[in-house]
Amino acid sequence: MSVHKKEVKKVTTHVLLEMKRMGQKISMLTAYDYTMAKIVDAAGIDVILVGDSASNVMAGHETTLPITLDQMIYHASSVVRAVDRALIVVDLPFGSYQGNSKEALYSSIKIMKESGAHAVKLEGGKEVKESIERILTAGIPVMGHLGLTPQSIYKFGTYNVRAIEEAEADRLIEDAKLLEKTGCFAIVLEKIPAKLAERVAKEIEIPVIGIGAGGGVDGQVLVFHDMVGLNNEFNPRFLRRYLNLYETIKEAVGNYIKDVKSSDFPNANEQY
Repeated sequence: MSVHKKEVKKVTTHVLLEMKRMGQKISMLTAYDYTMAKIVDAAGIDVILVGDSASNVMAGHETTLPITLDQMIYHASSVVRAVDRALIVVDLPFGSYQGNSKEALYSSIKIMKESGAHAVKLEGGKEVKESIERILTAGIPVMGHLGLTPQSIYKFGTYNVRAIEEAEADRLIEDAKLLEKTGCFAIVLEKIPAKLAERVAKEIEIPVIGIGAGGGVDGQVLVFHDMVGLNNEFNPRFLRRYLNLYETIKEAVGNYIKDVKSSDFPNANEQY
């Protein structure tokens, strides 16, 4: 019997763990507003990530760093109002948890209380262990994130694939096991070699969600705007576009402009 289609009315962290144990892949997409979240949830997505990628796709920033905690809560609240089934995970934005576990707890509680989301996500390994532990004391589920961590882009200086060298790969495996032991319910692995990601997924019991990490993990996540082709400037190898909405919407707007200027719109049936 399929957990995804027949049994699950509401996805929880426990459901995700059971999906991994049963070998069922986990589907995850970003959403930042009510309308899109409603569509994504109705389609049957397992997890919705209210990502700090909103900084890029919604606000036009070059990096994820500028988005604030209050802005994340605004987006998360919009998503929560739309969703019936999916587990909703919210990114802790840059500056809301790094180096200060008390701040991490405050930020997480604020997100949960003011948005109604189900979990938070944060980037890093052993350097954020104390923050994860403190967040968990409040009963807030935590998703980890390793590999390419966009909030540290100025440290890395590049968006290239991470953990190619053996030393960095060993550290990533160590961090993944640490995150599991600390209490994370799942981990996102971003832009790392497929064989390494598959090894991590096999060596830990919690779900591993990949983005640019191959097919040997427990599930996949993409940015919604990239997946449906609203963003036509981002073309990494790992992205599969299922639509080309940029051209479709551009053509529709062009037709609207043409009809308005030619007085074809509105016609006799489109007025009172």
